[in-house]
Amino acid sequence: MRDNSKKVNIFQYMALGALVALYIFFALFGNNFFSYDAFVNILDSSYYIGFMAIGVTFVIITGGIDLSLGTVLICSALIGGVAHNNWGLSMGLSLLIGVIVGTLFGFLNGVLVARFKLPPFVATLGSMMIAQGMGAIVSKVVTIRYPDVTSPEGWFKHVFYKTDNGFPIGIIWLLLAAIIAHIILTKTKVGRYIFAVGSNEEATRLSGVNVIKWKTIAYIISGLFSGIGGIMYAAAYTSIVPATGNGFELLAIAAAVIGGTSLSGGIGSITGTLIGVYIMSVLKQGLMSMNLQAHYQTLFTGIVVIAAVLFDIYRNKRATEVSDSK
Repeated sequence: MRDNSKKVNIFQYMALGALVALYIFFALFGNNFFSYDAFVNILDSSYYIGFMAIGVTFVIITGGIDLSLGTVLICSALIGGVAHNNWGLSMGLSLLIGVIVGTLFGFLNGVLVARFKLPPFVATLGSMMIAQGMGAIVSKVVTIRYPDVTSPEGWFKHVFYKTDNGFPIGIIWLLLAAIIAHIILTKTKVGRYIFAVGSNEEATRLSGVNVIKWKTIAYIISGLFSGIGGIMYAAAYTSIVPATGNGFELLAIAAAVIGGTSLSGGIGSITGTLIGVYIMSVLKQGLMSMNLQAHYQTLFTGIVVIAAVLFDIYRNKRATEVSDSK
């Protein structure tokens, strides 16, 4: 496996510089952007996207993609809500069921891609539709509402979203998840083999590594984080609408790519992904502070993603040229 630490660090510094520049720009030209409330809004809009982005970073590093993230998140939240509202299960157990649903979808994606050799785009596109349909079927196409903060079962909002005094506790969970994911990716055998698979899958296989196992694990991690993202989404929005979630996955993938994770595999970091998440969150809140609608966010996010991918292509081309010259 090639050493990509320097390349990742350069991209992280660039992304961090872009984040600071965006924040300063909107603080100067936005309306009430440089305020505590605006800062909390930036944090609040990052939670569920952040969990999905952390999970999909593992998949993209292997050279794959996961298009099912958004609908799996909604499906997990829907089934968890049905478990509580209709099946009479406790809130804690219902939330756990939602996480298990997300993890199972990750396992399904891993098996389809690693074992049955389906192209990741096709496999996860199918899972995306399965998750969307399953969520609608289980919920009977009825909006599922989680308990609000005034309900005894609304405790999970104080635990995962905001405390009684309004502190955005969700950022603690996101940072904790990012730290754990960073350790897994940089300090464990799981991360080492995931990078190896993304760098050169065939060479890794020939060296005796069980490629099927480690690729499957990458997709399981992605599904797990989507399931956790479902908890964060339910805590923030309360009402879960069936047949939604399409497009969430694009935001998560965009955050990872903006943060320096290479779509060609073998390069990526959790730190960079987290920076990418907040670039998108600052962009969203900043454009709102300038009285621009949501479609402007989509436009500018697309421009940023294209720029990031072009830079990634240039980076890989330069690396190849340097390698060939040696």
